Amino acid sequence: MNARLQTIQDTVLARNPGEPEFHQAVVEVFESLGPVHERHPELLEAAILERLCEPERQIIFRVPWTDDAGRVQINRGFRVEFNSALGPYKGGLRFHPSVYLGIVKFLGFEQIFKNALTGMPIGGGKGGSDFDPRGRSDAEVMRFCQSFMTELYRHIGEYTDVPAGDIGVGGREIGYLFGQYKRITNRYESGVLTGKGTSWGGSLVRPEATGFGTVIFTEEMLKTRGTSFDGQRVVVSGSGNVAINAIAKAQVLGATVVACSDSSGYIVDEAGIDVGLLREVKEVDRGRLKDYAERRAGVTYVDGGSVWDVDASVALPCATQNELNGDVAARLIRNGLLAVGEGANMPSTPDAVAVFQEAGVLFGPGKAANAGGVATSALEMQQNATRDSWSFEHTEERLTQIMVGIHDNCAATADEYGDPGNYVLGANIGGFVKVADAMLAQGLI
Repeated sequence: MNARLQTIQDTVLARNPGEPEFHQAVVEVFESLGPVHERHPELLEAAILERLCEPERQIIFRVPWTDDAGRVQINRGFRVEFNSALGPYKGGLRFHPSVYLGIVKFLGFEQIFKNALTGMPIGGGKGGSDFDPRGRSDAEVMRFCQSFMTELYRHIGEYTDVPAGDIGVGGREIGYLFGQYKRITNRYESGVLTGKGTSWGGSLVRPEATGFGTVIFTEEMLKTRGTSFDGQRVVVSGSGNVAINAIAKAQVLGATVVACSDSSGYIVDEAGIDVGLLREVKEVDRGRLKDYAERRAGVTYVDGGSVWDVDASVALPCATQNELNGDVAARLIRNGLLAVGEGANMPSTPDAVAVFQEAGVLFGPGKAANAGGVATSALEMQQNATRDSWSFEHTEERLTQIMVGIHDNCAATADEYGDPGNYVLGANIGGFVKVADAMLAQGLI
């Protein structure tokens, strides 16, 4: 990194104290951008990086609601509208106790590059709350969502900002949020939220898209080494929507997914995860993986611990940020790891990424590998804008085209800038150049 970039980075970190996740995301991008600025010094003169690292708008608000016992509860809501150079802000809402401004900014910053890589006309944003829907009744979740939207509605719109789901925000939460938006505005704006039910404006494949897309991207990486998912031993972290659909897609392509996890522990199923049973336990019963183990013979349940203790030739981290560190990476490599496809946002720590790259392991960063979810959200926006509905097959074909295109763009960009096979560099530069060009064209705003 040259001295000018180092100075800009230091200034950004100093202006945003106490936000380690945001710092980590910024540093990873800055480490890739030296070659771009050597070729295009006009980007430095226009202060593109400084502007890119400062959100266009940050909204923090109080969310009061009452629980089933009649007690008043207070949570904090966030929406960071980071960059609209390519289109309306687009990014999910996360409901989880860990949510604070730094998490939302890290996710929103990553979203800028991810959305740019899709080739779709969408900018980057993110939001959420420190509310935890786990263990809450449907009525409590509804009251929280209605209170949350009572403030958020004034900041969003199909041409302004289009939220979607993320951790803790699925079809149930999107339904409650949309209902309150419609009630307040007296407008049926299908395009204001994505991840809706398919009977009222949602897109087929949207629930599957992030997990499917991660596997499609990883399959393209494997092809560059003359192999595929067929016959691979795969470990997936998480057991939410992304993880379940990554498991399903990997097994369709011939892999055996032997392990997945939740916040309580992990299971090992050497015969291959039974996706139907896993969906029933997690999506219908809202249970734990221990319940899966109790209902299927030959399954080992490990209370606590790390799913990355299980050997794999392909790793798909689909849980949360910084779940896979350098020591884990080294152990997986010693036991035959070929590829990593990030289904979550920044699940590998910087030292893990360095270990993977030094060992020549194929590594697909989240901003590229898990872009299938937001890509299909953009396809949902297209359908809403035209009052249309596409078949599952057509939408999945579009998703596949987009993910293959993202892979090819990252690979070609890495080649162009002298580091073949470095998908981190390819994703960062590929996304940055697209956004920077738009920012230059639109003037100093």
